[in-house]
Amino acid sequence: MVGLTGTGNHMSPRDGRTPDERPAPVEKGSDMHLMIVDDHPLFREALASAVRLAFPAAAVEEADGIEAACATLSRLRSVDLTLLDLTMRGVNGFDGLIAIRTRFPRIPILVVSGLDDPRIVREALSHGASGFVPKAAGKAVLTRAITDVLNGSIFVPEGVGAQEGEAPRGGKPPIAQRIAELTPQQVRVLLMIRQGKLNKQIAHELGVGDSTVKAHVSEILRKLGVISRTQIVIETANLDYDHILSESSTN
Repeated sequence: MVGLTGTGNHMSPRDGRTPDERPAPVEKGSDMHLMIVDDHPLFREALASAVRLAFPAAAVEEADGIEAACATLSRLRSVDLTLLDLTMRGVNGFDGLIAIRTRFPRIPILVVSGLDDPRIVREALSHGASGFVPKAAGKAVLTRAITDVLNGSIFVPEGVGAQEGEAPRGGKPPIAQRIAELTPQQVRVLLMIRQGKLNKQIAHELGVGDSTVKAHVSEILRKLGVISRTQIVIETANLDYDHILSESSTN
């Protein structure tokens, strides 16, 4: 149950909305409309209670399966966030996540699951989840995750990114070694990607053209051995800004 300890990382936006379409920053007293999808009544009720305790003004819907969740989302256009369990009766793998994400692409999904293997977390994010909270996590982590996701960030628990000195699957060098291959300007772009900034924003801050930023992003993807901006922030999730800057300064 949502019982409680731990911290997490928040990363860049990936909910399909432009900055103007995203809601104002969420605070604890904010009105919000959430839906919890879990086929275990006791956990669903406990999670709903934890959400209401953290966000007293929140409206909370409950669904015991994907079909019921989709029906509720079709009926209630005001839902801001879906909290989804991955393992439910009649659901294979990530099918439930994919189904909701496909039908309602503008509603972010925060996975709350007992399956907290880092590979599962990464897979959930790759299928469009905006965050992941283990069921063993504490209320503080849940509150942080909901707040971050509603503010347009991606939330992952500590320990999901490739650790310094760890050789990731596929034979890639440690993330710190790959970051050391970036130029100083590429490092600046990387840091802005981690902050959730769009190419136009990065171009404005660096005083360069959009095409230059796109070229830098392509090189960052190539050098880090990843295929998306989301993977960039996941791979570097456990490295702080000072570490990244220090690695780049050795170039």
